[in-house]
Parts: sequence; structure tokens; C-alpha cells
Amino acid sequence: MKKDLLSLLDLEKDDFENLFARAIKLKERYARGIFDKLLPGKTLGLIFDKKSTRTRVAFETAMIQLGGHPIYMSTQDTQISRNEPARDTARVLSRYIDCLAMRTFDHSLVEEFAKSSTIPVINALTDSFHPCQILSDIMTVIEHKNRYKGIKIAWVGDGNNVVNSWINAASVLGLDLIVACPDDYAVDSQIIAAASVKEKSNIILTNDPKEAVKNADVVYTDVWASMGDEDELSKRIISFEGFQVNQELLSGAKDDVLVMHCLPAHRGEEISEDVFENKNSVFWDQAENKRHMHKAILESLILADK
Repeated sequence: MKKDLLSLLDLEKDDFENLFARAIKLKERYARGIFDKLLPGKTLGLIFDKKSTRTRVAFETAMIQLGGHPIYMSTQDTQISRNEPARDTARVLSRYIDCLAMRTFDHSLVEEFAKSSTIPVINALTDSFHPCQILSDIMTVIEHKNRYKGIKIAWVGDGNNVVNSWINAASVLGLDLIVACPDDYAVDSQIIAAASVKEKSNIILTNDPKEAVKNADVVYTDVWASMGDEDELSKRIISFEGFQVNQELLSGAKDDVLVMHCLPAHRGEEISEDVFENKNSVFWDQAENKRHMHKAILESLILADK
């Protein structure tokens, strides 16, 4: 039966648990030189409107290492750029490939592709959500803390697509999540409503970064101006005063706090240089884990579709 991954609300708790366990297992096997050719002859299409380093390479290498083949397509290289309806492109691609991952701006475009496709569709990032990122990030937390239950996770920064997916994950898994955003850049009310945040005591929203990081096990931040918002940066720098993840802010967190960032980072803005290079920062583990989590996602969706 076809299953899509458009947001983390598409998953049940068991789905999360299975993906974490499988990704960790695949990573361990790869480290021992065991190459699991689970998707021979299968093809992954990648339609990207937004530039990408980690997500693109992680998906491509994941598919190759599983024995399949990735096909990268910039939107400008397809008939979508000449106004072919998304539903028509989706129907055609369903006859050629076994799975489609999309990285675009408007989340409704990914939804339209999923509605019209007969193959699994994966959200590789939209302006609304970044589900695969958070799956690999929680995998990273599990590796370092041996669990995600009972771990206090603090978000400090913009109410963007990444924190939206953290909220979705916390809603399903019961994560202890506290989100600190400036009032003008808070999480969208529709995201809060969809995840029933007001009914869940494990998710706290605040505008005070010091409150958020107090006794935190994990502190996560991201750029203050996401792709498409760069022209607002000078204005945002003023609004985000006090939200930089630096040593002073982290003094309120636990001594062994993990510092996380989905990258790329703007050192000296949302995170200080010394914290970025600190031993508690696990950015490179996050980046590596995307490949193994993508393997688990691709295996799960493509094989379940047959």
C-alpha cells in the first residue's frame, strides 16, 4: 500500500521507533563493511527547487548504497517550468520511478504530487516542514543519550519549518520540547492547532530563550532567515537579539548539553563561533545520520508500496 511522508504527523509512534531502530542498524552494518543492496533496480526521483548540499547528497548516496539509482531533476529542467500541471507530471513520473523526494517552497505542491502519484512521495523540505531532518536528528539524540524519552529539548530561534517538524514529532512521541521564538517570528498558529499543542503539556512555547535552555539536554538552533527570507535578515537580527546560542546562554543548560543545528550555519548570528566548534556540538553526526535515516525511509516506503 502506498504511503507518503509529507510531515511527521503522517507517522504513528511505531513508525518512528521502527525507523530509528532500522537507521541505527543500517549505520552499524555499513560501518562493518556490510552493504545492504535492498533496492536493486529501483529508482528515486529528486525534484529540487531549493539549493541543497546535505539533503541531496544524503538521498543520492542512500539510494546508491541500497543498490538503487537516483535521478536528480531541477524544476527548471522539467516541464513544470513551462507550467505543466503538477498532477500531470506526477502521473508521468509514477510510470518511470519508484519513489519521489521533493524539496520546494510551497507545501501544497508536495501535497498535490502525493495526491496524484501512485508512488511514495517524500517531503525533502518545504517552507512548512522538514520531516526527514528531524528523524535523523532524533536518531542522533538516541545515539548520544541512549534514548529520547525524558530528554529535554530546547529550540532557540525562528519559528520555521524545522521547529514545525520538531513540534510534530513531539506531538506523536511525547518529547519534552520547549520552543523559544521572538514574538514576531513565533510558530504559526496552524502548526500549533494541527499538532494539538495546547492539549499537550510536554510542548511549551515561550519568547524567553533563557527559560527554554534551563536544564536542557539538547539545545537546537537554525538560521534566523531561511531560504527565501534572506532579504529580511537585517530586520531579523534586531528581533533576535538575545537568541544567539552562545556560552552565556548555554550556562543555564546541563553540562553535557548537546548543541544541534541542521546547517548551514551563520556563525556569529544564531550561534557563536566558540559554541559551533565546541565538543558538545554534534552537527557532523546529524549530517552523517541523514544518509542512514534516508536509507531506512526509502526501504520502508518503496518496499511497502509493493
